[in-house]
Amino acid sequence: MQTYLHRGDNLDIIAPAGGTARGMPVLIGDLFGIAMNDSNAGETVTIVREGVFSDQPKAPGAGWALGDALYWDAAALNFTKTAANNTRVGIAGDVAQAGDVSGIVIIDRRVG
Repeated sequence: MQTYLHRGDNLDIIAPAGGTARGMPVLIGDLFGIAMNDSNAGETVTIVREGVFSDQPKAPGAGWALGDALYWDAAALNFTKTAANNTRVGIAGDVAQAGDVSGIVIIDRRVG
């Protein structure tokens, strides 16, 4: 197929305002992924759009059960179970307690 470019699991994009840090979630429109490298705004950053990621920022005060739907809260810069005004990006990859500040997130590029 002449129009096929690649699978799309990893994408090179232009880093948003503020740049990125390796391991940082990145949301541009409905495009979501985890940054593979540090970059300044306007530079190229590779984002991974599928996989299991540890130490991801978690909204305080609510626990996660394995398999819970997770949303990216662009204002608070964390994953949450709250759907309102947030973008669905994955599922909880493990249990996280209400007091935890990070958790394991499974990103599936088909979710959203």
